[in-house]
Amino acid sequence: MEHSKSIKTQDNAEPIVEIENLLVEWDSKPVLNKFNLVMKPGEKIAIIGPSGCGKSTTLRVLAGLLLPTSGNLKLFGSTQSYLRLDQTNPPDVRLVFQNPALLGSLTVEENVGFLLRKNQSMSESKIKEIVISCLQEVGLYNVSNKLPSQLSGGMQKRVSFARALVKGSSLQSSSMPLLLFDEPTSGLDPIACTRIEDLIIKTTNVAKGCSIVVSHVMSTIERSAERVLMLYGGKIQWDGTIKEFKESDNSFIKQFRTGSLQGPIQPEII
Repeated sequence: MEHSKSIKTQDNAEPIVEIENLLVEWDSKPVLNKFNLVMKPGEKIAIIGPSGCGKSTTLRVLAGLLLPTSGNLKLFGSTQSYLRLDQTNPPDVRLVFQNPALLGSLTVEENVGFLLRKNQSMSESKIKEIVISCLQEVGLYNVSNKLPSQLSGGMQKRVSFARALVKGSSLQSSSMPLLLFDEPTSGLDPIACTRIEDLIIKTTNVAKGCSIVVSHVMSTIERSAERVLMLYGGKIQWDGTIKEFKESDNSFIKQFRTGSLQGPIQPEII
């Protein structure tokens, strides 16, 4: 049964995200099915669940990279019915991919400042000032003229975080973007995980935004989020705080925490 708090919040602020009865199908098979979510300003959410349950699909829909088959989606109060590239003024949603997704033929400075040059009327000196500031925020110095291939994998990941910050540097401080992180610590060693988790926290705070992190890494879930959603069968099966997540006897949560083969999460889905 879907948890009763899955689309409830305590305050009356206008939601950043409103999803109602969302359906996303691949080859006529539902990935998200009657998916519902309300997210208020300032919230930090982790979406968890087994591989293939629709976590990354959820982020792609929110980022405007994929249109749902049916259902309603509002971001910042505006109904979304077009892909991001088809909108003249898309909502301020920034997706940090699992892989850095940098353009290999462009320098670090050109990668981070790409959207500023593409979409805004701004001097080169101002763009450079913003880019350098964002690179410094993620601990990168003197790399703006390097190509991605000249950087380590960890440094490339940090460049992608700087890219998520760059728009916020050119907007008023009152803006609240939605930051999306797709498996940001997958496959990393514990020390590298800690560094990336610190970046998630810092990036969200610097951008003055709210965030959704998709992850199966326990430390990432517990450090980067205040609210946890368990996604399975195309729906939110559980919704609660980090404290509740650690203590819950819910069968989905217990199986996820322990990695047990016994429980409602079926092996064929995993």
